[in-house]
Amino acid sequence: MIDSYVYALVDYAERNFLISDLDRCYAVNRLIEALGMDEITPCESAKGDLESILARLCDYAFEKGIIKENTTTYRDLFDTKLMGLLTPAPSVVINTFRERYAGSPELATKYYYALSRATDYIRTYRVKKDLKWTVDSDYGAIDITVNLSKPEKDPKAIAAAKLLKQSGYPKCALCPENEGYAGRVNAAARQNHRIIPIELAGKEWFLQYSPYVYYNEHCIALSAEHVPMKIDRSSFEKILDFVDLFPHYFIGSNADLPIVGGSILTHDHMQGGNYSFAMAKAEDEREISFEGYGDVKAAIVKWPMSVIRLTCDSKSRLVELADKILVKWRAYSDPEAYVFASTDGEPHNTITPIGRRVGEAYQLDLVLRNNITTKEHPMGLYHPHSELHNIKKENIGLIEVMGLAVLPARLKAEMEALTEAILENKDISEDEMLSKHKAWLDTFKDKYSFDSSNTFSILQKEIGNTFVKVLEDAGVYKYTAEGRRAFMRFIDAVNEK
Repeated sequence: MIDSYVYALVDYAERNFLISDLDRCYAVNRLIEALGMDEITPCESAKGDLESILARLCDYAFEKGIIKENTTTYRDLFDTKLMGLLTPAPSVVINTFRERYAGSPELATKYYYALSRATDYIRTYRVKKDLKWTVDSDYGAIDITVNLSKPEKDPKAIAAAKLLKQSGYPKCALCPENEGYAGRVNAAARQNHRIIPIELAGKEWFLQYSPYVYYNEHCIALSAEHVPMKIDRSSFEKILDFVDLFPHYFIGSNADLPIVGGSILTHDHMQGGNYSFAMAKAEDEREISFEGYGDVKAAIVKWPMSVIRLTCDSKSRLVELADKILVKWRAYSDPEAYVFASTDGEPHNTITPIGRRVGEAYQLDLVLRNNITTKEHPMGLYHPHSELHNIKKENIGLIEVMGLAVLPARLKAEMEALTEAILENKDISEDEMLSKHKAWLDTFKDKYSFDSSNTFSILQKEIGNTFVKVLEDAGVYKYTAEGRRAFMRFIDAVNEK
């Protein structure tokens, strides 16, 4: 009986403090209306977790013609609508957040993260499907994840999207207007989404969590305005203001140029959370100094990408030096190291900045980036090279820079099939799915003795080793004597008067 699932969903909402006992009748009535039911019979609640409860309600909606197609896209639109009916109003969420924040920033984010999971904005049952492991490297333990939680668009939704009249609302997936948005086949529903207003560098911004949580409490800070990504002095101010507000979180920004930037360059935003990446744990490779900034501890970090680490008790001094380095890097060329500030009027140099608190001090990691392309490397010289594209060919954004590989979902099936092929000694050179991996497999297959107990774990290890090479490709200054000399030439250039 579908009635029992309605009551089960209301019970879930009450257990997770989305509604109070006084709201039960109102919540039941709203769900009845959304499901096109005339009435409901009092009965015992159905047993099951949130995923199974919502699945049954979506089945019913499809049977009754409320859902147009029985696909993930249409089911997500509908079950988000149901959860939106049970999600507290924005004003309630904001007030509760501020009340908790008065106790401590940790209490506030703990409440908000739990809410984002309870409302099904973060679909925890999908996130659990992601494959995750770590691989030891010369630079520390590298995190690997194969992203299975972000649903792929189904063909029917893609076809329907082509017929839709183009909409400019919301302008992008990060705009504040997504809060409460009903969604459409080419834009996720967000009725169960709530955002928290914050102020960074004197500007209005918002805090939210990523629905795909690649790491613990993966949050996003986004500008109230739909303005493009731009790394400048204010970026460092915003980063340090954020870690003042939330000292237990780090925050960083993708670079602002194609190839070395993230997937969204049209809306200024940053990503952070309660997690320590391998780069944050990486040792200082070499101490350096900057003229006039003796109060700032500076170092080159032992990391495959080119990282300058600055630590200081003063926010303003850190911002001054970071801006000086950025301005110098924007205009810096070193033909011997194949670093060009621009070619044919197109700028190439930018920075991926990350900030955190270290005790009472502030710390900035400035990752030097360059997006120049060549005939040999048309996707980018400082980008994963073609021999690594079977594992990773997408942009190396903030999360990857810090040491977490976010790999495509296709790898799960491919690695399972490759495991079987190795154990059966199959030739994969003509295999439509696996042929792309043959040259890669040939580089390490003779190092191991494969059996059913170790083959998949060996592939995981080699994927991790490959991702380290991806980061080395993305590094402007290589981890070689020649690369380090070139790195120091830039440091000397910053110190020139």
